[in-house]
Amino acid sequence: MLFKEKVIYQIYPKSFKDTTGNGVGDLNGIIEKLPYLAELGVEMVWLNPIFPSPQKDNGYDIKDYMAIDPLFGTMADFENLIAQAKDLGIEIMLDMVLNHVSTEHPWFQKALAGDKRYQDYFILRDEPTDWVSKFGGSAWAPFGQSGKYYLHLYDKTQADLNWRNPEVREALFEVVKFWQAKGVKGFRFDVINVIGKDEVLKDNDQFDGKPEYTDRPITHTYLKEMNQATYGNDPEIITVGEMSFTTVENCILYTQPERHELTMTFNFHHLKVDYENGQKWTDAPFDFEQLKSLFHEWGTQMSEQTGWNAWFWNNHDQPRALNRFVEVEQYREAGATMLASAIHLNRGTPYIYMGEEIGMIDPTYHSIHDYVDIESHNAYQALLAQGLTPAAAFAIIQKKSRDNARIPMQWDTSANAGFTTGTPWLASDQQAETINVAAEKHGGKIFPYYQKLIALRKNYPVIAQGTYEAFVPEHPQVYGFIRRYENQSLLVVNNFYAAETLVELPAEFVAGDVLITNTELTEVTQKLTLQPYQTVALLVEH
Repeated sequence: MLFKEKVIYQIYPKSFKDTTGNGVGDLNGIIEKLPYLAELGVEMVWLNPIFPSPQKDNGYDIKDYMAIDPLFGTMADFENLIAQAKDLGIEIMLDMVLNHVSTEHPWFQKALAGDKRYQDYFILRDEPTDWVSKFGGSAWAPFGQSGKYYLHLYDKTQADLNWRNPEVREALFEVVKFWQAKGVKGFRFDVINVIGKDEVLKDNDQFDGKPEYTDRPITHTYLKEMNQATYGNDPEIITVGEMSFTTVENCILYTQPERHELTMTFNFHHLKVDYENGQKWTDAPFDFEQLKSLFHEWGTQMSEQTGWNAWFWNNHDQPRALNRFVEVEQYREAGATMLASAIHLNRGTPYIYMGEEIGMIDPTYHSIHDYVDIESHNAYQALLAQGLTPAAAFAIIQKKSRDNARIPMQWDTSANAGFTTGTPWLASDQQAETINVAAEKHGGKIFPYYQKLIALRKNYPVIAQGTYEAFVPEHPQVYGFIRRYENQSLLVVNNFYAAETLVELPAEFVAGDVLITNTELTEVTQKLTLQPYQTVALLVEH
């Protein structure tokens, strides 16, 4: 179970480091910064898609699964990355987008040209259902001049694959095996729980069709088949499934070791607690009670039934967590370190999204034209159509756009934050003058805190292996939990607010050792006063 000791770092390659001056990050930029990642202490790096793509959805529209997009470099560059990373004790995880392909993929082009064999690679119907695309509008588009429609749960340039066709499954398994042979030791499977569509697709007005294609029982069958045919033959490989609108019950099944499906799963429920009435494109404060309840539900149930969570606050599709959960102008450092403790000391594998370890925050853009993301532009138009003023619509885009996470990595105070010598594909932000790697390593508090958390997971079995139980679940400000493993017990308390609060500790922990805290703590008393955004972890050895 060595994977439980690892921390995984996510890189959005377009925005990490550009070595050519074309404004787009590349593989050689990642190679250049490998020593930085080794210094941080991570042992695996997940790359968002680097395959040839028209980039209609930032690389999640793939037209060739077994090549490197020239935008990022060459296959030789990738092989060099694998080798150099391995020398520093770092493995590479690739993003596998197996639910859909770009409409420019040869399979779709052959299908369009009338090839019946390849038409069965896709989901074609004479009459579309009422399903709604996750990017807005119908999930069906005309299939050329055939009179049929093809399913696209995402952008219309992303055609869903027909996993019910064994030939499709075999072709996709060959993709995984190809990258395994290159030395890849991790696979992140994009929206993998929507691959199992029902044979008969029905209208579903109330649920946008989600029950018809999400977490269907056949998905478990497909994952077992893929596991057996590919990564299951290498115990070192780590797999994580991105699960859309999933349930804890299904994620237990996806990740129980004896079922041989996946190592761990991402779910997004905890990052929807600032969605008003469940709607992303709204401006609402986060619901702490809901957040805490979700953490306890997933933590407890996965612990009791040997499932495994992948925990994260940030990724390429989310606004920065600091802007969502912290009064960031006054408490950026305390908030960043508290949020880190809440998942790094938790039961599950923590993921760090690039820039999180230096406390990066959302950019301050002034126009909708500063944004590149297709979803953000669609949402802006939809908000205007709902009657919002341009100013009100733009304010919501500023809060929720995926581009918030995609601004270039901030390395130093030079032009474009040291990301590129050219014009960045997405505008940099003024925050880089104070928030950057050079400044953080010179005297910041966040980077060294992350280093310590990563080391603790490797050195204390209770963090990597321990059970999970909720602590003070009714507390209005504190998210707390207890971990236990063999002779070690760990209590973690996190104050999620900018106000002091009192928490009463169990007697067994009062004499415990302070494993880590982000604010000076001179004495541990049974009634402990937590400062704004303070986190404290107390260890007892029995």
